[in-house]
Amino acid sequence: MDARLSASLFAGLVVLLHGFTAWAAVEVNMEDRVEVFKGETAQITCMFTTDDSIDALTIQWFYVSRTGEKQKIYHQDANLKEMDQQLADRFTVNVTAATGDVVLIITDVQLKDQLEFICLVKSQTDAVSEGRTKLLVFEKPDLPTIEGVQTGIYVNKDTLSRIGSCEVKNGFPKPNITWYRNNMPLGGVSDVVSVAQSTTMESSGLFSVRSDLNLKVMKEDKDTQFYCEVTYLVPGGTRMTETSPINITVYYPSTAVHLWVESPKGKIKEGDSIIFHCYGNGNTQSSVYNIKHGEIDHDMVSNMFVLENVTRLHSGNYECTSMDMETYDQLSGNTTVHVNYLDPAVVLPANVEMAQGDDLTATCNALSSLQTHTAWFKDGRELSTGHTLRVKDATFDTAGTYKCVVTVPEIDSMQRMETLHVNVKGAPEIMKPERTDIEESLANTVELTCDVRGFPIPTVIWTTLDGKVLETTSQTDTEDSVHSVVTVEVTSDITAFCNASNVYGADGVAFNIKAIQPATAVPPEKIRKEGSGVIIAVIIICLLLLAILGSVLYFLYKKGKICGRSGKQDLTKEKSSKDNIVVEMKSDNTEEAILLGVNGEKLSPSNQ
Repeated sequence: MDARLSASLFAGLVVLLHGFTAWAAVEVNMEDRVEVFKGETAQITCMFTTDDSIDALTIQWFYVSRTGEKQKIYHQDANLKEMDQQLADRFTVNVTAATGDVVLIITDVQLKDQLEFICLVKSQTDAVSEGRTKLLVFEKPDLPTIEGVQTGIYVNKDTLSRIGSCEVKNGFPKPNITWYRNNMPLGGVSDVVSVAQSTTMESSGLFSVRSDLNLKVMKEDKDTQFYCEVTYLVPGGTRMTETSPINITVYYPSTAVHLWVESPKGKIKEGDSIIFHCYGNGNTQSSVYNIKHGEIDHDMVSNMFVLENVTRLHSGNYECTSMDMETYDQLSGNTTVHVNYLDPAVVLPANVEMAQGDDLTATCNALSSLQTHTAWFKDGRELSTGHTLRVKDATFDTAGTYKCVVTVPEIDSMQRMETLHVNVKGAPEIMKPERTDIEESLANTVELTCDVRGFPIPTVIWTTLDGKVLETTSQTDTEDSVHSVVTVEVTSDITAFCNASNVYGADGVAFNIKAIQPATAVPPEKIRKEGSGVIIAVIIICLLLLAILGSVLYFLYKKGKICGRSGKQDLTKEKSSKDNIVVEMKSDNTEEAILLGVNGEKLSPSNQ
């Protein structure tokens, strides 16, 4: 019995080994998954090992439908290669015998292609091996959008308020939305935060997700930023994108009210316009503000009140009252206003008449709420600083208008000004003319000017040497000076007088007009220049004549014609008076003529 058992066991082991050998004749290896974006090309590789040739193998591809059934895609054996005609436009199979690869290629992958694919390889000895790969398809969603509530939200400790909604469309698989509050994710605490999400499958098979955030709003949320983070799967990993942040308007009651002067900045002066602002430290949808000074109430518009052209009477305390129209709670705030002033300047004395040589003391004062600075000016030039002006030994130059300017250094453009008029009494003084001796052609006219100082204002009269009064052409008078002009027709030599007088005396100046003929009316400068030129020319000519005469005399002397060179000639004075060569020299400036003999001696008048 033991022998039969042993034989049976041996036979069974042989059969088992034979079956194992047949089954192990082919082996298939495949990836668990292949991931690809929708619209791209997927390659699912089936790697096999076998001792049989490729012609001895049967290769088949299947996919598992959504109902769990196996559907044939492709069949290949030694005699046949067949592809399902419904899939042939996008599915192909490449077999590489050398490497033992069978690749299923799917172009333009669609969402419906997300299935499990089976590769089955059967050897000639009926050994069978198969592998399975899941094809995962992905679609990147559109950029997410966020929308916050447009109305303000009241702080409420008992209820949740809607903050906003986020939405992301057309993703596959389904994207996920997470809300953030100042970079911190918001959890789903029921009494503080509520996030409600809804998912929609579009007709394309893609997913759209919407998320609504409800929150118990606090005062601190007035500066909070809310945004959404969207995560979605892609081949080989996960990606993330964010929305732009949003803010919400939070209404909360005030605990204090503040009133202040917005303008002007710094110190206030009379004539300014004061702009008051009044705000509570809360944020309410409807509050009423008014401002009160003394017994006078003013309504504020947009939390602002303008008080124009203020005076010192507007100084004092101002109170702003705020009423919340939701709760009817009242709060108030205060501020104090001080309006600075500078009264008109007072100059004493205001007008002064003084004699020449006298001294003057004047004062200038202006009442002010601030420290002032006083300066005295005359003709645009600063004379002194301080309230008192002192002038000694007055002259006509002292007369005029003095200006006192009082300013407040602490406030720009705050100043007052007053004037002092000073007249210096005295006899007239005629300012020296530019010229008093004038040459002018006959029948022309000459304009004469006379400037006189004096107070009381002098009387100016123009006369001629024979006492004739000339009519004044024009005259300009001031308080202490006269500018008088007369036009004189030149018919002959004329002397015109400017006569000025007042109760203190008189003064005068004479203008001498020499009449000349038009043809000879040569300017003195020109006459002097031409006279000098003539004199120089005459001197040169005389020198040339002397040179010629000397040459002639020398020639005659050499020839023996003169001076008794041979000793045979005896010249006497009488005879020589007939033979003398005479040179006459004249000058334009004298009538005397000088005659010289050839020996250079001056001849007597009788010989001349």
